[in-house]
Amino acid sequence: MTALSPIPRDMAPPRARMWGEWPRAAFGIGRLALAGKRLAEAPRGDGRGVLVLPGMFNGDLSNVALRRYLDTLGYRSYRWELGRNCGTRAIGMDGERLVERIERVAQETGGPITLIGISLGGIMARLMAHRRPDLVRSVVTIVSPYAGPATATNVWRSFEWYTGQKISDPAVIAMAEEVARPLPCPSTAIWSPTDGLVNGWNCHCEDEVGCRAIRIDTSHVGAQMNPDVLRIVAEALATEGQD
Repeated sequence: MTALSPIPRDMAPPRARMWGEWPRAAFGIGRLALAGKRLAEAPRGDGRGVLVLPGMFNGDLSNVALRRYLDTLGYRSYRWELGRNCGTRAIGMDGERLVERIERVAQETGGPITLIGISLGGIMARLMAHRRPDLVRSVVTIVSPYAGPATATNVWRSFEWYTGQKISDPAVIAMAEEVARPLPCPSTAIWSPTDGLVNGWNCHCEDEVGCRAIRIDTSHVGAQMNPDVLRIVAEALATEGQD
């Protein structure tokens, strides 16, 4: 099996690939310093509000580079302001804290907003799009394994320990099924076949109407600081709904 061979959707990435995550992340982040011109040539933004949702264990500091980049393009980016992403402990059992945050940003910007979520943050973004379609204009997920079982990751035990949730809990299963349904708004799913923490093939659905799946070779850790991912996000926002 090569790095680019499909992994069965019920399997986690090989352990060897997982241990390579951090060196790959450092390399990807290091490329930011050399990518200024290419990033600056991305399509300009339309002034909309964009709320960025961090991945598991992470808070708003993990998304500084992405938010600053979106601001330079002409978008109005916002922090999620809910501390570290620890599942329902951060957003509320029914997501009510996150809904309140989205409502505030939408009110400030004068209309539905775009949600950009990294990993677990992307799963939450899709949940919010289903539950409050009046507030969500579009969704961009970055390496978010919403389309397969939680056990097809190398972090599901960490998820249970950190969030206090069990993946076998009926409420968690029901939420996962809700998240995986086609969204009522345009969406983009950025995924990597060489992801070392989650099964990249579960980060998109090939047949989801209205969702554009974009494949890229990136690590999971630090994907939101990879210059290639930043450029893809900018292009996705500029061309959403054109497919």
